[in-house]
Amino acid sequence: MVVDLIGGCRAFVSVSETGSFTAGAALARIPQPVASRRIAALERHLGERLFDRSTRRARLTPFGRDMLPTAKRLVRLADAMEHDAKRAKLRPLRLAVPDICTTRRLAELDAEARSLDLFLEFRLALPGERAELVRTHEVRAALVAVPADEGIWTLPLGLASAVEPSAAVIHLESLRPGRSGRPARRVWIQPEDDVPPIRDRMFRIRDSVGLRPAQVAVADSLSSAAGGVLCSADLLLCSADQARELGLAWRPIGETQLARGFDVVAGLGDDAHRLRTQLWPGIARCLGAAEPGEAQ
Repeated sequence: MVVDLIGGCRAFVSVSETGSFTAGAALARIPQPVASRRIAALERHLGERLFDRSTRRARLTPFGRDMLPTAKRLVRLADAMEHDAKRAKLRPLRLAVPDICTTRRLAELDAEARSLDLFLEFRLALPGERAELVRTHEVRAALVAVPADEGIWTLPLGLASAVEPSAAVIHLESLRPGRSGRPARRVWIQPEDDVPPIRDRMFRIRDSVGLRPAQVAVADSLSSAAGGVLCSADLLLCSADQARELGLAWRPIGETQLARGFDVVAGLGDDAHRLRTQLWPGIARCLGAAEPGEAQ
């Protein structure tokens, strides 16, 4: 027979402090019959009576007096364990995220996680930094850039401009410099896309269609790239969601289909599983990725 040792000790201590099974049960926040059953089970387990039941008050037997200090220590340890467990559940999971995530969407993701008793703390970082932060234990998990076909979350990429293009797609070959003397249009790659699966493919297309090397370049920051696009005919490589946020007109790339891919790296497998499953929709919205059945 399995004995609820902690429950029995809690009832034992409460009844001993009040001198009454009824008052002790109320102190332990359990019905009086439950307190009596737990104490009786504890007595059977220990092999001796804890209370003298021949009197109206619940008086301790000599054995009960000897066992009371140990029972109190066990109850205090159980209370401390419950307290520590509550604190541990409130300890935030530090998550490294791309700087493409807006404050509003991070707040929405945080609120969604809280409804699942998961508390997040975000750290914005560049693609090359995020996995390293997990390795050095500065964060517990990170959303890392991966090839699109390996991603748990994916975002199609295209080109965005300040002026609405007339064509349904933008071909990079259309950016070849002419003889007009006007400055050649450039395509800016933001730091989040400065990863081999995206950057290297853009450079290969640039070279194959005859653009100048400087016409496809990595920007120092998203803000500087977007600022340059807003005041010129340049283009920004970005997702449709980012283009809407920046007030730019977005079109797919004619020569290729590019997409960002993201997955989770975590020190603990449980953290990675919760982020990939329970928080999949919230992270998708935070990244600007389409959920299943949604159009970009």
